[in-house]
Amino acid sequence: MITKKQIRVSKPTTPALRKTSYALGEKLSKTRPIKSLTTGFQRAVGRDKSGRISARHKGGGAKRLYRKISTLELCGVAPFEVLRFEYDPNRSAHIALIKNSEGKLFYILAPIETKVGHKLEVGEKAPVAPGNRLPIANIPTGLAVHSLEITPGSRGKIVRSAGAKAIIMAHEGDYALVKLPSGEIRRFHGKCLASVGVLSNDAHNAIRVGKAGRKRHMGVRPTVRGLAMHPAAHPHGGGENSPSIGMKAPKTPWGAKALGKKTRRRFDRGAFIVRRRAKKRR
Repeated sequence: MITKKQIRVSKPTTPALRKTSYALGEKLSKTRPIKSLTTGFQRAVGRDKSGRISARHKGGGAKRLYRKISTLELCGVAPFEVLRFEYDPNRSAHIALIKNSEGKLFYILAPIETKVGHKLEVGEKAPVAPGNRLPIANIPTGLAVHSLEITPGSRGKIVRSAGAKAIIMAHEGDYALVKLPSGEIRRFHGKCLASVGVLSNDAHNAIRVGKAGRKRHMGVRPTVRGLAMHPAAHPHGGGENSPSIGMKAPKTPWGAKALGKKTRRRFDRGAFIVRRRAKKRR
C-alpha cells in the first residue's frame, strides 16, 4: 500500500498550490464501489437532533457514499481472498474488498502488508500473519495490531485510522498489556480479537492540504480565533491591541476551560489503564 515515499508535491503554479501534497494511489482501484456494500450518507454537519449546531466549523463538502466496513469474524466462512484496494472518503485508511469461501463480498480496513490475492483467516487457529484476525492471547509480544475489541465480542472499536498500530507489550494471565498509539498502556482480555499489522495509508499525516478550497471539499468550514472577536462573542475577545487572552486559562465561547481540564468520563474503566498517555508539550 502507500508509504511516506509515495507523496506527490504540486508544482507551485499558484500560491495556493505551493507545497500542497497528495498521496499517490496507483494501487487503488479506479472502479466504483460495490453498490450492495454502500448506503446513502446524510451528514449531520455538526447539528444535533434538534437542529442546533453542536460541533462548530462543519458543513458542506463533497457528496459521498458510506461504505459498510466489516471485520473478518462477521464475513462468514474463511478463508477470505483480497480482491482489490479502494479509497474511502469517509475515513483516513484505505479499505480492501474481500470475498469469502461462499463468494460473498465485504469491505474491511486494509493493512499495509496485504496484497491482492492474499488469503486471510480468523480464529484461534489462524496463523499470525498480516491481515489475519486472532484473539490477543494468541498474538506474540512485540507485534503490531489494529482494530481491537475493547471487550470480547464488541467488534473492532479502536486503532482504526490511517497508519495506526498498537503493540502487544506482555501477557499476564487472562489479560494482555497493549500500548495504544496515544502512548497509553491498557489491559485487554485475551479473548478480545485484533487484526495483525499496521493500517494502510501511513502517509496521511505527511500530506499538506495547502489551500482552503480543499478543506471545504472535506466539509470543514472556516474557523475564527476567539482573540479576533469582540467581548460579547467570545471570552478571549476585546482589548486594546493586546495579543493576550487576558485570563488565567483559555476558555470555550461558553466559558468552560479549554486546556488542562480532564475530559475522560468518570465511569470509564480506569482499572484497565496501566499507564496514562503522556501530556503533549505546547
